[in-house]
Amino acid sequence: MPRFKLTIEYEGTRYSGWQVQKNARTIQGEIIEAIKKVFNTDDFDFQGASRTDAGVHALNQIAHLHIKTNLVEEKIKFALNDNLPSDINILSIEKTHKNFHARKDARYRSYLYIISQRRTAFAKKFVWWIKDSLNFKKMNLAAQNFIGLKDFKSFTDADEEEKSTLVKIFDFQMKEEEPLILIRIVGSHFLWKMARRMVGILVEIGKGNMTENDLKKLLSEKSNLPAKFTAPPSGLYLENVYYTENLKLPELKSWIIL
Repeated sequence: MPRFKLTIEYEGTRYSGWQVQKNARTIQGEIIEAIKKVFNTDDFDFQGASRTDAGVHALNQIAHLHIKTNLVEEKIKFALNDNLPSDINILSIEKTHKNFHARKDARYRSYLYIISQRRTAFAKKFVWWIKDSLNFKKMNLAAQNFIGLKDFKSFTDADEEEKSTLVKIFDFQMKEEEPLILIRIVGSHFLWKMARRMVGILVEIGKGNMTENDLKKLLSEKSNLPAKFTAPPSGLYLENVYYTENLKLPELKSWIIL
């Protein structure tokens, strides 16, 4: 059976995350139903590279589809999109080698978080509007403490599927594009709610409510404090998934114009 690599974008507002769940509407679940309609079979394997939380968006989620078919890639893409809701879109489909695994073969992933420093009438579902003035310099300096192999036990909730809370952060970038603040986190993988809690703590530092030393302490010992400051999912995007053949990070920029 052929195996395909899919690149997918979605607005996560209406969904309970990527992964299939009982009695909940999810991105993976919607695509699985579309696959069943197009191919009239349950005999296939469809998996994504990264689990995104409820309400989180994706600019380039990667998935693999292993299924018996004679259809060419473009026809599969058009057929699936015709059976998907408007807030889920297959950007591209390409045939890949039989052993490709979207999650296991990924080298690292990047998440983008967008903060708006002004009230917006149009982009509420895609940013986190913060009324308070933020000290960008302090946030950026503190964020560098996340880089490296760190224990993020304070930045996640218990998850039966995660055996360890150790995560390697390869890069952490911040950029001001008035009125936006862009935050890119590049990691080996991400724990449940981890990225949103990292952002939430940085915002508290930007407001002057916490210090860089407070962040260092959260990385050295277990605390429930980050849960209190979990950033909303509206501003978070799975930006890219990187594989051996494509490891270069693109320029950090936003597609939102305010």
